[in-house]
Amino acid sequence: MLQEIPFVGILLLAANIIVSLRGFKQDLFFDKYRFEVHKIQKGEYFRLLSSAFLHVNTTHLLFNMFTFYFFVSFVVSTLGALPFVLLYFGSLLAGNLFAYAFHRNQPNYIAVGASGAVTGVLFSALLLYPEMELMLFFIPIPIPGYLFGIGYMIYTLYGMKAQNDNIGHTAHFGGALGGILMTILFNFKVIYTSQLMLGILFITLVLAGVLLYRNQQF
Repeated sequence: MLQEIPFVGILLLAANIIVSLRGFKQDLFFDKYRFEVHKIQKGEYFRLLSSAFLHVNTTHLLFNMFTFYFFVSFVVSTLGALPFVLLYFGSLLAGNLFAYAFHRNQPNYIAVGASGAVTGVLFSALLLYPEMELMLFFIPIPIPGYLFGIGYMIYTLYGMKAQNDNIGHTAHFGGALGGILMTILFNFKVIYTSQLMLGILFITLVLAGVLLYRNQQF
């Protein structure tokens, strides 16, 4: 069933689609605004923001935008439009800053995508609605939000450690962390209503810190 999307969500969807479509057609535009560690190290900090509106291909764009579409209404209806915008961009920057810190010794590391921001929106919705159940394409039964959170964090930590695919796991983790912290800031009662999810995050944050520390030793 289609759901009504708030105006601020429409604006962000449109921005992602318009920028991504231009990036698909113009390689110079794509290269200028993508996340590149060595370019950021040279002072091109705008890439921390601009890269999150680019996508590799149509599948990448659609996956992020569909995920965003399904959860944006839950967050906006509870937090309000302005807090949601702050949460979106806070998650976006948290994701890319964590990715930069994790990969700073890999100057050729490149990434694009709204995944950090979208993951922040997703985990915000899970905090605000701890009873939420999710339906995944490959699992035809509802999954409790906290089980999804556990599985997602385990998968993300594995991906960060293995680094054997083209998925920006570090941005996903940083975005989830940013979304949760911003949700707590704007709706402190989740401290009491979503203790299980927060406990899961704390454990994975410690493990991610260990991975980050080890990664910087090489």
